[in-house]
Amino acid sequence: MKMKRAGHFWALDLAGAALFCIGISGGVSALVASPGGSRTWLWIACLAAGGACRAGAIWLVNRFAMPAAQDHANLWRSAVMRRLLGARLPAPLTAGASAALAIDHVQAIEEHGARFQPARISATFGPLIALGIIALASWVSALILLATLLPFVVGMIFAGTSARRASERQLEALAALSGLFVDRVRHLPLIRHFGAERRIAQQVETATRDVAERTVAVLRAAFLSSAVLEFFSAIAVALVAIYCGFSLLKLLPFRAPESLTLARAFFALAMAPEVYLPMRRLAAAYHEKQMGEAAETALAAYGPGAAPLAVPQPKSGAAPQQAPRAGFDGLVVETLALAWPGRAIGPVSLRLGAAGMVALSGPTGSGKTSTLAAIAGQIEALDGRIATASGHPLDPAAIAWAAQRPLLLPGTLRRNLALAAPDADDAAILAVAERVGLGPLLARRRGLDLAIDHRGSGLSGGERRRIGLARAILSARPLLLCDEPTADLDAQSARQVTQVLRDLARDHALVVATHDAAVIAVADAEIAL
Repeated sequence: MKMKRAGHFWALDLAGAALFCIGISGGVSALVASPGGSRTWLWIACLAAGGACRAGAIWLVNRFAMPAAQDHANLWRSAVMRRLLGARLPAPLTAGASAALAIDHVQAIEEHGARFQPARISATFGPLIALGIIALASWVSALILLATLLPFVVGMIFAGTSARRASERQLEALAALSGLFVDRVRHLPLIRHFGAERRIAQQVETATRDVAERTVAVLRAAFLSSAVLEFFSAIAVALVAIYCGFSLLKLLPFRAPESLTLARAFFALAMAPEVYLPMRRLAAAYHEKQMGEAAETALAAYGPGAAPLAVPQPKSGAAPQQAPRAGFDGLVVETLALAWPGRAIGPVSLRLGAAGMVALSGPTGSGKTSTLAAIAGQIEALDGRIATASGHPLDPAAIAWAAQRPLLLPGTLRRNLALAAPDADDAAILAVAERVGLGPLLARRRGLDLAIDHRGSGLSGGERRRIGLARAILSARPLLLCDEPTADLDAQSARQVTQVLRDLARDHALVVATHDAAVIAVADAEIAL
Protein backbone atom coordinates (compact mmCIF):
# COMPACT_ATOMS: atom_id res chain seq x y z
CA MET A 1 0.00 0.00 0.00
CA LYS A 2 2.77 2.43 0.90
CA MET A 3 4.56 1.57 -2.34
CA LYS A 4 1.49 2.32 -4.47
CA ARG A 5 0.95 5.57 -2.59
CA ALA A 6 4.56 6.55 -3.25
CA GLY A 7 4.11 5.91 -6.97
CA HIS A 8 0.94 7.97 -7.11
CA PHE A 9 2.78 11.01 -5.77
CA TRP A 10 4.32 11.33 -9.23
CA ALA A 11 0.91 12.71 -10.27
CA LEU A 12 1.77 15.70 -8.08
CA ASP A 13 5.02 15.94 -10.03
CA LEU A 14 3.09 16.13 -13.31
CA ALA A 15 0.82 18.82 -11.83
CA GLY A 16 3.93 20.77 -10.90
CA ALA A 17 5.29 20.31 -14.44
CA ALA A 18 2.04 21.62 -15.90
CA LEU A 19 2.15 24.69 -13.62
CA PHE A 20 5.77 25.29 -14.59
CA CYS A 21 4.96 25.05 -18.31
CA ILE A 22 1.97 27.38 -17.85
CA GLY A 23 4.27 29.88 -16.22
CA ILE A 24 6.83 29.64 -19.05
CA SER A 25 4.34 29.72 -21.92
CA GLY A 26 2.18 32.40 -20.36
CA GLY A 27 5.20 34.54 -19.46
CA VAL A 28 6.72 34.27 -22.95
CA SER A 29 3.38 35.04 -24.60
CA ALA A 30 2.79 38.02 -22.30
CA LEU A 31 6.27 39.43 -22.93
CA VAL A 32 5.82 39.10 -26.70
CA ALA A 33 2.36 40.72 -26.58
CA SER A 34 3.19 43.51 -24.13
CA PRO A 35 6.78 43.78 -22.83
CA GLY A 36 6.91 44.94 -19.21
CA GLY A 37 3.28 44.01 -18.55
CA SER A 38 1.89 44.20 -15.04
CA ARG A 39 0.89 40.51 -14.84
CA THR A 40 4.43 39.15 -14.97
CA TRP A 41 4.23 38.25 -11.27
CA LEU A 42 1.40 35.77 -12.00
CA TRP A 43 3.58 33.71 -14.36
CA ILE A 44 6.50 33.89 -11.93
CA ALA A 45 4.17 32.56 -9.21
CA CYS A 46 3.20 29.66 -11.51
CA LEU A 47 6.88 28.88 -12.06
CA ALA A 48 7.54 28.91 -8.29
CA ALA A 49 4.46 26.82 -7.50
CA GLY A 50 5.42 24.26 -10.16
CA GLY A 51 8.93 23.95 -8.77
CA ALA A 52 7.58 23.55 -5.23
CA CYS A 53 5.14 20.84 -6.33
CA ARG A 54 7.90 18.89 -8.08
CA ALA A 55 10.23 19.12 -5.08
CA GLY A 56 7.42 18.03 -2.77
CA ALA A 57 6.55 15.09 -5.01
CA ILE A 58 10.16 13.83 -4.96
CA TRP A 59 10.32 14.16 -1.17
CA LEU A 60 7.01 12.33 -0.67
CA VAL A 61 8.00 9.49 -3.01
CA ASN A 62 11.22 8.91 -1.08
CA ARG A 63 9.44 9.34 2.24
CA PHE A 64 6.98 6.51 1.54
CA ALA A 65 8.94 4.29 -0.84
CA MET A 66 12.01 3.70 1.30
CA PRO A 67 10.21 2.41 4.45
CA ALA A 68 7.97 0.21 2.27
CA ALA A 69 11.01 -1.22 0.47
CA GLN A 70 12.78 -1.85 3.78
CA ASP A 71 9.74 -3.64 5.22
CA HIS A 72 9.54 -5.85 2.12
CA ALA A 73 13.27 -6.58 2.22
CA ASN A 74 13.06 -7.42 5.94
CA LEU A 75 10.48 -10.13 5.16
CA TRP A 76 12.92 -11.66 2.68
CA ARG A 77 15.86 -11.22 5.05
CA SER A 78 14.06 -12.97 7.92
CA ALA A 79 12.91 -15.84 5.73
CA VAL A 80 16.33 -16.32 4.13
CA MET A 81 18.16 -16.21 7.46
CA ARG A 82 15.78 -18.76 8.99
CA ARG A 83 16.23 -20.98 5.97
CA LEU A 84 20.02 -20.75 5.91
CA LEU A 85 20.46 -21.20 9.66
CA GLY A 86 17.82 -23.71 10.62
CA ALA A 87 16.18 -25.51 7.70
CA ARG A 88 17.00 -27.99 4.97
CA LEU A 89 18.84 -26.48 2.01
CA PRO A 90 18.39 -27.55 -1.62
CA ALA A 91 22.18 -28.01 -1.80
CA PRO A 92 25.22 -27.30 0.40
CA LEU A 93 26.36 -23.67 0.34
CA THR A 94 29.73 -22.12 1.05
CA ALA A 95 29.97 -19.33 3.63
CA GLY A 96 30.52 -16.77 0.87
CA ALA A 97 27.50 -17.96 -1.14
CA SER A 98 25.34 -17.85 2.01
CA ALA A 99 26.50 -14.30 2.73
CA ALA A 100 25.72 -13.25 -0.85
CA LEU A 101 22.20 -14.67 -0.57
CA ALA A 102 21.48 -13.14 2.84
CA ILE A 103 23.10 -9.74 2.25
CA ASP A 104 23.72 -8.84 -1.40
CA HIS A 105 20.58 -10.41 -2.85
CA VAL A 106 18.30 -8.98 -0.17
CA GLN A 107 19.89 -5.55 -0.66
CA ALA A 108 19.11 -5.82 -4.38
CA ILE A 109 15.46 -6.54 -3.51
CA GLU A 110 15.36 -3.47 -1.25
CA GLU A 111 16.80 -1.19 -3.95
CA HIS A 112 14.32 -2.62 -6.43
CA GLY A 113 11.45 -1.63 -4.16
CA ALA A 114 12.86 1.79 -3.25
CA ARG A 115 13.69 2.99 -6.77
CA PHE A 116 12.00 0.90 -9.43
CA GLN A 117 8.53 0.26 -8.00
CA PRO A 118 7.54 3.95 -7.69
CA ALA A 119 9.07 4.64 -11.11
CA ARG A 120 7.07 1.78 -12.63
CA ILE A 121 3.78 3.13 -11.29
CA SER A 122 4.67 6.58 -12.62
CA ALA A 123 5.67 5.17 -16.02
CA THR A 124 2.37 3.29 -16.27
CA PHE A 125 0.12 6.34 -15.90
CA GLY A 126 2.42 9.35 -16.23
CA PRO A 127 2.83 9.42 -20.03
CA LEU A 128 -0.93 9.09 -20.60
CA ILE A 129 -1.69 11.87 -18.11
CA ALA A 130 0.95 14.08 -19.71
CA LEU A 131 -0.53 13.37 -23.17
CA GLY A 132 -3.98 14.31 -21.87
CA ILE A 133 -2.65 17.62 -20.50
CA ILE A 134 -0.88 18.38 -23.79
CA ALA A 135 -4.05 17.52 -25.75
CA LEU A 136 -5.85 20.35 -23.96
CA ALA A 137 -3.48 22.76 -25.70
CA SER A 138 -2.71 20.86 -28.94
CA TRP A 139 -4.29 17.52 -29.72
CA VAL A 140 -2.10 17.08 -32.80
CA SER A 141 1.05 17.39 -30.67
CA ALA A 142 -0.40 14.77 -28.32
CA LEU A 143 -0.99 12.40 -31.26
CA ILE A 144 2.58 12.92 -32.49
CA LEU A 145 3.95 12.05 -29.05
CA LEU A 146 1.67 9.02 -28.77
CA ALA A 147 2.82 7.72 -32.17
CA THR A 148 6.47 7.89 -31.09
CA LEU A 149 5.71 6.37 -27.68
CA LEU A 150 4.33 3.07 -28.99
CA PRO A 151 7.47 1.84 -30.85
CA PHE A 152 9.56 3.01 -27.92
CA VAL A 153 7.63 0.70 -25.56
CA VAL A 154 8.19 -2.24 -27.93
CA GLY A 155 11.93 -1.48 -28.07
CA MET A 156 12.13 -1.28 -24.26
CA ILE A 157 10.46 -4.70 -23.93
CA PHE A 158 13.12 -6.34 -26.11
CA ALA A 159 15.95 -4.49 -24.34
CA GLY A 160 14.52 -5.39 -20.92
CA THR A 161 14.32 -9.10 -21.72
CA SER A 162 17.99 -9.13 -22.68
CA ALA A 163 18.93 -7.13 -19.57
CA ARG A 164 17.11 -9.54 -17.26
CA ARG A 165 19.03 -12.56 -18.51
CA ALA A 166 22.30 -10.64 -18.19
CA SER A 167 21.46 -9.60 -14.62
CA GLU A 168 20.70 -13.19 -13.56
CA ARG A 169 24.04 -14.34 -14.93
CA GLN A 170 25.79 -11.47 -13.14
CA LEU A 171 24.25 -12.39 -9.79
CA GLU A 172 25.29 -16.03 -10.23
CA ALA A 173 28.87 -14.96 -10.95
CA LEU A 174 28.92 -12.61 -7.93
CA ALA A 175 27.70 -15.36 -5.60
CA ALA A 176 30.32 -17.77 -6.96
CA LEU A 177 33.07 -15.19 -6.53
CA SER A 178 31.97 -14.42 -2.94
CA GLY A 179 32.01 -18.09 -2.03
CA LEU A 180 35.40 -18.65 -3.64
CA PHE A 181 36.97 -15.60 -2.00
CA VAL A 182 35.71 -16.33 1.53
CA ASP A 183 36.73 -19.99 1.29
CA ARG A 184 40.24 -19.17 0.05
CA VAL A 185 40.81 -16.47 2.67
CA ARG A 186 39.73 -18.89 5.39
CA HIS A 187 42.29 -21.44 4.20
CA LEU A 188 45.06 -18.95 3.41
CA PRO A 189 47.63 -20.50 5.82
CA LEU A 190 47.09 -23.92 4.22
CA ILE A 191 47.40 -22.43 0.73
CA ARG A 192 50.69 -20.76 1.64
CA HIS A 193 51.98 -23.91 3.34
CA PHE A 194 51.56 -25.96 0.14
CA GLY A 195 52.73 -23.17 -2.17
CA ALA A 196 49.42 -23.02 -4.05
CA GLU A 197 49.27 -19.22 -4.26
CA ARG A 198 49.59 -19.05 -8.04
CA ARG A 199 46.91 -21.67 -8.72
CA ILE A 200 44.48 -20.07 -6.26
CA ALA A 201 45.20 -16.62 -7.72
CA GLN A 202 44.33 -17.97 -11.16
CA GLN A 203 41.04 -19.33 -9.84
CA VAL A 204 40.15 -15.97 -8.31
CA GLU A 205 41.25 -14.19 -11.49
CA THR A 206 39.04 -16.42 -13.63
CA ALA A 207 36.04 -15.85 -11.35
CA THR A 208 36.70 -12.08 -11.28
CA ARG A 209 36.97 -11.95 -15.06
CA ASP A 210 33.66 -13.81 -15.31
CA VAL A 211 32.01 -11.22 -13.05
CA ALA A 212 33.52 -8.39 -15.10
CA GLU A 213 32.31 -9.85 -18.39
CA ARG A 214 28.80 -10.37 -17.09
CA THR A 215 28.75 -6.86 -15.58
CA VAL A 216 29.73 -5.43 -18.96
CA ALA A 217 26.85 -7.39 -20.50
CA VAL A 218 24.45 -5.79 -18.01
CA LEU A 219 25.84 -2.32 -18.74
CA ARG A 220 25.58 -2.98 -22.47
CA ALA A 221 21.89 -3.79 -22.08
CA ALA A 222 21.39 -0.69 -19.91
CA PHE A 223 23.08 1.57 -22.47
CA LEU A 224 20.96 0.01 -25.22
CA SER A 225 17.71 0.78 -23.39
CA SER A 226 18.92 4.34 -22.66
CA ALA A 227 19.84 4.84 -26.32
CA VAL A 228 16.38 3.67 -27.42
CA LEU A 229 14.77 6.06 -24.94
CA GLU A 230 16.84 9.08 -25.92
CA PHE A 231 16.36 8.43 -29.64
CA PHE A 232 12.57 8.34 -29.52
CA SER A 233 12.43 11.20 -26.99
CA ALA A 234 14.54 13.44 -29.22
CA ILE A 235 12.50 12.49 -32.31
CA ALA A 236 9.23 13.21 -30.50
CA VAL A 237 10.26 16.65 -29.20
CA ALA A 238 11.73 17.57 -32.59
CA LEU A 239 8.52 16.61 -34.42
CA VAL A 240 6.41 18.63 -31.99
CA ALA A 241 8.74 21.61 -32.36
CA ILE A 242 8.56 21.39 -36.18
CA TYR A 243 4.77 21.11 -36.16
CA CYS A 244 4.24 23.97 -33.70
CA GLY A 245 6.76 26.24 -35.46
CA PHE A 246 5.38 25.63 -38.95
CA SER A 247 1.82 25.99 -37.66
CA LEU A 248 2.56 29.39 -36.10
CA LEU A 249 4.36 30.52 -39.26
CA LYS A 250 1.51 29.22 -41.46
CA LEU A 251 4.02 27.06 -43.39
CA LEU A 252 2.37 23.66 -42.98
CA PRO A 253 2.12 21.84 -46.36
CA PHE A 254 -1.46 20.92 -45.51
CA ARG A 255 -4.46 22.62 -43.96
CA ALA A 256 -3.87 23.29 -40.28
CA PRO A 257 -5.97 20.83 -38.22
CA GLU A 258 -6.15 23.24 -35.29
CA SER A 259 -5.61 26.87 -34.49
CA LEU A 260 -2.53 27.37 -32.33
CA THR A 261 -1.56 30.47 -30.40
CA LEU A 262 1.95 31.18 -29.18
CA ALA A 263 1.00 30.32 -25.60
CA ARG A 264 -0.62 26.99 -26.53
CA ALA A 265 2.22 26.01 -28.89
CA PHE A 266 4.88 26.91 -26.33
CA PHE A 267 3.00 25.00 -23.63
CA ALA A 268 2.78 21.85 -25.80
CA LEU A 269 6.48 22.09 -26.65
CA ALA A 270 7.48 22.65 -23.00
CA MET A 271 5.34 19.72 -21.82
CA ALA A 272 6.54 17.33 -24.54
CA PRO A 273 9.61 16.09 -22.59
CA GLU A 274 7.32 15.31 -19.63
CA VAL A 275 5.78 12.45 -21.64
CA TYR A 276 9.12 10.67 -21.63
CA LEU A 277 10.30 11.78 -18.18
CA PRO A 278 8.56 8.88 -16.34
CA MET A 279 10.17 6.52 -18.85
CA ARG A 280 13.55 8.13 -18.20
CA ARG A 281 13.10 7.57 -14.48
CA LEU A 282 12.10 3.99 -15.20
CA ALA A 283 15.19 3.47 -17.37
CA ALA A 284 17.42 4.97 -14.66
CA ALA A 285 16.02 2.46 -12.17
CA TYR A 286 15.91 -0.41 -14.65
CA HIS A 287 19.16 -1.91 -13.40
CA GLU A 288 17.64 -2.14 -9.91
CA LYS A 289 14.64 -3.90 -11.48
CA GLN A 290 16.77 -6.51 -13.20
CA MET A 291 18.98 -7.08 -10.15
CA GLY A 292 15.98 -7.22 -7.81
CA GLU A 293 14.05 -9.70 -9.94
CA ALA A 294 17.16 -11.80 -10.49
CA ALA A 295 17.73 -11.78 -6.71
CA GLU A 296 14.16 -12.91 -6.06
CA THR A 297 14.62 -15.73 -8.56
CA ALA A 298 17.87 -16.80 -6.87
CA LEU A 299 16.17 -16.65 -3.44
CA ALA A 300 13.00 -18.45 -4.53
CA ALA A 301 14.01 -21.58 -2.61
CA TYR A 302 14.83 -19.57 0.53
CA GLY A 303 12.39 -16.65 0.64
CA PRO A 304 8.97 -16.15 2.26
CA GLY A 305 7.15 -17.74 -0.68
CA ALA A 306 9.20 -20.95 -0.62
CA ALA A 307 7.34 -24.15 0.05
CA PRO A 308 8.19 -25.75 3.40
CA LEU A 309 10.80 -28.45 3.04
CA ALA A 310 9.30 -31.57 4.48
CA VAL A 311 11.03 -34.72 5.60
CA PRO A 312 11.52 -36.93 2.50
CA GLN A 313 8.45 -39.09 1.99
CA PRO A 314 8.47 -42.77 1.16
CA LYS A 315 8.11 -43.95 -2.40
CA SER A 316 4.73 -44.95 -3.75
CA GLY A 317 3.45 -48.06 -2.06
CA ALA A 318 5.21 -47.40 1.22
CA ALA A 319 3.27 -46.57 4.36
CA PRO A 320 2.74 -42.84 4.84
CA GLN A 321 4.47 -41.13 7.73
CA GLN A 322 2.37 -40.18 10.72
CA ALA A 323 2.57 -37.24 13.05
CA PRO A 324 5.70 -37.14 15.21
CA ARG A 325 5.59 -38.46 18.72
CA ALA A 326 7.83 -38.03 21.71
CA GLY A 327 10.79 -40.32 22.14
CA PHE A 328 13.40 -41.88 19.87
CA ASP A 329 13.30 -45.60 19.14
CA GLY A 330 15.82 -45.87 16.33
CA LEU A 331 16.73 -44.54 12.91
CA VAL A 332 15.61 -45.77 9.49
CA VAL A 333 17.08 -44.38 6.28
CA GLU A 334 15.66 -45.89 3.10
CA THR A 335 17.07 -45.28 -0.40
CA LEU A 336 18.27 -41.79 0.51
CA ALA A 337 19.46 -39.96 -2.61
CA LEU A 338 21.08 -36.52 -2.80
CA ALA A 339 21.74 -34.59 -5.99
CA TRP A 340 22.75 -31.15 -7.13
CA PRO A 341 24.48 -29.96 -10.30
CA GLY A 342 27.55 -32.08 -10.99
CA ARG A 343 27.11 -34.45 -8.05
CA ALA A 344 24.88 -37.32 -6.94
CA ILE A 345 25.00 -39.45 -3.78
CA GLY A 346 23.14 -42.63 -2.97
CA PRO A 347 20.86 -44.39 -2.68
CA VAL A 348 21.84 -45.02 0.95
CA SER A 349 19.89 -47.28 3.32
CA LEU A 350 20.57 -48.07 6.96
CA ARG A 351 18.78 -49.17 10.11
CA LEU A 352 19.84 -48.39 13.64
CA GLY A 353 18.14 -49.13 16.93
CA ALA A 354 17.86 -46.84 19.93
CA ALA A 355 21.43 -47.88 20.74
CA GLY A 356 24.28 -48.98 18.51
CA MET A 357 26.68 -47.57 15.96
CA VAL A 358 26.76 -47.48 12.15
CA ALA A 359 29.92 -46.39 10.35
CA LEU A 360 29.75 -44.55 7.01
CA SER A 361 32.93 -45.24 5.09
CA GLY A 362 34.22 -44.31 1.69
CA PRO A 363 36.84 -42.20 -0.04
CA THR A 364 37.02 -38.45 0.37
CA GLY A 365 34.23 -36.83 -1.61
CA SER A 366 31.98 -39.90 -1.58
CA GLY A 367 29.27 -38.05 0.36
CA LYS A 368 29.69 -39.10 3.99
CA THR A 369 29.31 -35.56 5.40
CA SER A 370 26.43 -34.79 3.04
CA THR A 371 24.62 -37.95 4.15
CA LEU A 372 25.00 -36.92 7.79
CA ALA A 373 23.73 -33.44 6.90
CA ALA A 374 20.66 -34.93 5.21
CA ILE A 375 19.90 -37.06 8.28
CA ALA A 376 20.30 -33.95 10.45
CA GLY A 377 17.85 -32.07 8.26
CA GLN A 378 20.37 -29.61 6.85
CA ILE A 379 20.10 -30.67 3.18
CA GLU A 380 16.96 -31.47 1.22
CA ALA A 381 16.99 -35.02 -0.12
CA LEU A 382 16.10 -35.80 -3.71
CA ASP A 383 14.47 -39.10 -2.77
CA GLY A 384 14.13 -41.57 0.05
CA ARG A 385 12.84 -41.63 3.59
CA ILE A 386 14.34 -40.63 6.94
CA ALA A 387 12.30 -41.60 10.00
CA THR A 388 12.37 -43.20 13.39
CA ALA A 389 12.09 -46.98 13.69
CA SER A 390 8.35 -46.61 14.36
CA GLY A 391 7.88 -44.64 11.13
CA HIS A 392 7.52 -41.15 12.59
CA PRO A 393 9.44 -38.12 11.23
CA LEU A 394 12.82 -37.66 12.88
CA ASP A 395 12.71 -34.84 15.42
CA PRO A 396 15.70 -32.45 14.97
CA ALA A 397 15.72 -31.99 18.75
CA ALA A 398 16.80 -35.64 19.08
CA ILE A 399 19.99 -35.11 17.06
CA ALA A 400 23.43 -33.99 18.26
CA TRP A 401 26.07 -33.12 15.68
CA ALA A 402 29.84 -33.43 16.15
CA ALA A 403 31.24 -31.81 13.01
CA GLN A 404 34.70 -31.90 11.46
CA ARG A 405 35.00 -28.16 12.11
CA PRO A 406 32.79 -27.50 15.15
CA LEU A 407 31.46 -24.02 15.75
CA LEU A 408 33.58 -22.08 18.22
CA LEU A 409 32.33 -18.92 19.88
CA PRO A 410 34.49 -16.15 21.35
CA GLY A 411 34.58 -16.76 25.08
CA THR A 412 35.79 -19.44 27.44
CA LEU A 413 36.19 -23.16 26.95
CA ARG A 414 33.39 -23.59 29.50
CA ARG A 415 31.00 -21.58 27.34
CA ASN A 416 31.88 -23.54 24.21
CA LEU A 417 31.52 -26.94 25.86
CA ALA A 418 28.22 -26.05 27.51
CA LEU A 419 26.70 -24.54 24.37
CA ALA A 420 24.23 -27.43 24.02
CA ALA A 421 23.62 -27.71 27.79
CA PRO A 422 23.63 -24.20 29.32
CA ASP A 423 22.52 -25.52 32.73
CA ALA A 424 25.38 -28.02 33.06
CA ASP A 425 27.61 -27.41 36.09
CA ASP A 426 31.40 -27.42 36.05
CA ALA A 427 31.60 -30.96 37.41
CA ALA A 428 29.55 -32.38 34.54
CA ILE A 429 31.49 -30.35 31.98
CA LEU A 430 34.85 -31.47 33.39
CA ALA A 431 33.74 -35.11 33.45
CA VAL A 432 32.82 -35.07 29.77
CA ALA A 433 35.94 -33.10 28.84
CA GLU A 434 38.12 -35.71 30.57
CA ARG A 435 36.15 -38.49 28.92
CA VAL A 436 36.89 -37.27 25.36
CA GLY A 437 40.57 -36.62 26.10
CA LEU A 438 40.67 -32.90 26.82
CA GLY A 439 42.36 -33.46 30.19
CA PRO A 440 45.86 -32.47 28.99
CA LEU A 441 44.47 -29.23 27.52
CA LEU A 442 42.74 -28.39 30.80
CA ALA A 443 45.88 -29.19 32.79
CA ARG A 444 48.37 -27.13 30.79
CA ARG A 445 46.11 -24.14 30.18
CA ARG A 446 43.61 -22.26 32.33
CA GLY A 447 41.11 -25.08 32.67
CA LEU A 448 37.54 -24.21 31.76
CA ASP A 449 38.44 -20.51 31.84
CA LEU A 450 40.70 -20.91 28.79
CA ALA A 451 39.93 -18.05 26.36
CA ILE A 452 38.92 -19.17 22.84
CA ASP A 453 38.31 -17.08 19.74
CA HIS A 454 36.06 -17.99 16.82
CA ARG A 455 39.01 -19.50 14.90
CA GLY A 456 40.14 -21.72 17.77
CA SER A 457 43.59 -20.14 17.77
CA GLY A 458 46.06 -22.21 19.79
CA LEU A 459 43.93 -25.37 19.54
CA SER A 460 44.91 -28.32 17.39
CA GLY A 461 42.49 -29.85 14.92
CA GLY A 462 42.03 -32.84 17.20
CA GLU A 463 41.24 -30.64 20.19
CA ARG A 464 38.60 -28.79 18.18
CA ARG A 465 36.97 -32.08 17.19
CA ARG A 466 36.98 -33.31 20.79
CA ILE A 467 35.28 -30.07 21.87
CA GLY A 468 32.57 -30.82 19.32
CA LEU A 469 32.22 -34.40 20.55
CA ALA A 470 32.07 -33.29 24.20
CA ARG A 471 29.38 -30.77 23.30
CA ALA A 472 27.34 -33.49 21.57
CA ILE A 473 27.62 -35.76 24.62
CA LEU A 474 26.59 -32.94 26.99
CA SER A 475 23.46 -32.31 24.92
CA ALA A 476 22.14 -35.72 26.13
CA ARG A 477 20.37 -36.28 22.80
CA PRO A 478 19.69 -39.89 21.77
CA LEU A 479 21.08 -39.72 18.19
CA LEU A 480 24.69 -38.60 17.67
CA LEU A 481 26.07 -37.81 14.21
CA CYS A 482 29.87 -37.77 14.27
CA ASP A 483 31.96 -36.60 11.31
CA GLU A 484 35.52 -37.98 11.34
CA PRO A 485 35.83 -37.91 15.16
CA THR A 486 39.32 -39.48 15.21
CA ALA A 487 40.92 -37.43 12.43
CA ASP A 488 43.91 -35.25 13.42
CA LEU A 489 44.50 -37.36 16.53
CA ASP A 490 47.56 -39.33 17.51
CA ALA A 491 47.18 -43.10 17.90
CA GLN A 492 46.61 -43.03 21.67
CA SER A 493 44.04 -40.22 21.49
CA ALA A 494 42.28 -41.94 18.59
CA ARG A 495 42.00 -45.15 20.63
CA GLN A 496 40.56 -43.14 23.53
CA VAL A 497 37.91 -41.47 21.34
CA THR A 498 37.10 -44.83 19.70
CA GLN A 499 36.44 -46.31 23.11
CA VAL A 500 34.26 -43.31 24.00
CA LEU A 501 32.20 -43.95 20.85
CA ARG A 502 31.87 -47.63 21.73
CA ASP A 503 30.72 -46.73 25.25
CA LEU A 504 28.23 -44.18 23.94
CA ALA A 505 26.79 -46.77 21.56
CA ARG A 506 25.55 -48.77 24.56
CA ASP A 507 22.78 -46.25 25.24
CA HIS A 508 22.86 -43.92 22.22
CA ALA A 509 22.39 -44.31 18.48
CA LEU A 510 25.54 -43.23 16.61
CA VAL A 511 26.11 -42.64 12.90
CA VAL A 512 29.82 -42.04 12.36
CA ALA A 513 31.46 -40.91 9.10
CA THR A 514 35.04 -42.12 9.22
CA HIS A 515 38.11 -43.36 7.39
CA ASP A 516 39.45 -44.98 10.58
CA ALA A 517 39.57 -48.78 10.37
CA ALA A 518 39.53 -49.00 14.17
CA VAL A 519 36.23 -47.09 14.39
CA ILE A 520 34.75 -49.21 11.61
CA ALA A 521 35.84 -52.35 13.47
CA VAL A 522 33.90 -51.46 16.65
CA ALA A 523 30.79 -50.37 14.75
CA ASP A 524 27.76 -52.67 14.56
CA ALA A 525 27.48 -52.14 10.79
CA GLU A 526 29.36 -50.44 7.98
CA ILE A 527 27.79 -48.58 5.07
CA ALA A 528 30.32 -48.09 2.28
CA LEU A 529 29.59 -45.10 0.01
